[in-house]
Amino acid sequence: MRAWMVWTAGLLAYVVAVLDRTTLGVSGLQAAGRFDASPSLLSTFVVLQVVVYAGAQVPAGILLDRYGSRVLIVAGAALMATGQLLLALTESLPLAIGARAVVGLGDALTFISVLRLVPHWFEPRRVPLVTQLTGIFGQLGQVLSALPFLALLTGTSWATAYVSVAAFGVLAMVLALTLIKDTPRGRVVASENLSVRAVASSVKTVWLRPGTRLGFFTHMGTQFSVTVFCLMWGVPYLTVAQGQSAHVAGALLTVSVVTAICAGVLIGILTGRYPHRRSWIVLGIIASNALIWTVVLALPTRAPLWLLVVLVVVISVGGPGSMVGFDFARTFNPSSTLGTAQGMVNMGGFIASLLVMQAMGVLLGAAGGYSFESFRHAWTVQYAVWALAVVGILITRRKTRRLMAAEQERSLLECFERDTQRERSIERER
Repeated sequence: MRAWMVWTAGLLAYVVAVLDRTTLGVSGLQAAGRFDASPSLLSTFVVLQVVVYAGAQVPAGILLDRYGSRVLIVAGAALMATGQLLLALTESLPLAIGARAVVGLGDALTFISVLRLVPHWFEPRRVPLVTQLTGIFGQLGQVLSALPFLALLTGTSWATAYVSVAAFGVLAMVLALTLIKDTPRGRVVASENLSVRAVASSVKTVWLRPGTRLGFFTHMGTQFSVTVFCLMWGVPYLTVAQGQSAHVAGALLTVSVVTAICAGVLIGILTGRYPHRRSWIVLGIIASNALIWTVVLALPTRAPLWLLVVLVVVISVGGPGSMVGFDFARTFNPSSTLGTAQGMVNMGGFIASLLVMQAMGVLLGAAGGYSFESFRHAWTVQYAVWALAVVGILITRRKTRRLMAAEQERSLLECFERDTQRERSIERER
């Protein structure tokens, strides 16, 4: 029961992080009016947050390995609450952009810190499933942004909506201080002070492990499409380019979360039972994402609602699919550097997301703004990322399998040598 309490407190912090991450995505049109921002500038507004998030992953992982989950979750919640409060009160574009950067920094500290709790508090056979549950239930924050936050935003004011979100951050911080412990034995304490050179060497060692890079490309190929859709361009695309109402757009984002929950449970069970088939599951998810976008973008006119539902359902599987990348990191890295490895994996999808978001903003601006045709061309930038991710997965998977085979062979030789020495020892005694 204690393990579930700790995990629930961490999960609430992650729910708040997802809520903070996605609020601007559902309030993009209001933000454009409040700050007088063009599509290109609005995309930069969000991209900076993701740049900070992605750029902070490795430092956050290093800090996590040194100070543990509790400290980083509390710090992350405090940063996000501060950023959202500043965004609620300012009408200055530079201050608003800075506020989103602060939110991105707090967000960067949260997710991998919650994931780090899982192997400490749960037995190994449950870790893949609980990891998936962390990712999928964390997306309830997206439901909060798509429904109550959006309703509060349209029914009251910008300031009221964003102050309310900041209050959730304070609540998450208090619960984390009260309930979370790094391990059943207490707080994680670093055993030694590492120099900058030693830290850099450790980071290099973690990255050079093929399993870490396999997780990186897994996260990249599966996560970015649904992230770009939910975080930035999904609501404008559905309402302006596809002619759907704001309520329908919000409902489709809710469908995305429900899909992620269902798919996450299934993927968690499958990856736990068939660990050697994880990469095939990932490749299937990437292929399905590319296929459904091809069908939608090939239409010369607006897509019917049922096809948009299918689109949202298919790309939403990529969210829990990206969690397999963290499973690769856990499998192929020791516990002492797991935070760093998870931070590197988490960079994959968000680097891809920020590049696609920025590229789409530039293309939309060059095409004259939001329209069916401009969105149709802008979404095609996704195919370059899928191609890169698939190549990366295939190469690193092969290297990982070779490394595993070599380690198994070395282990068998060591066992053979020990048995031989034991037999010789017995013969000498006779």
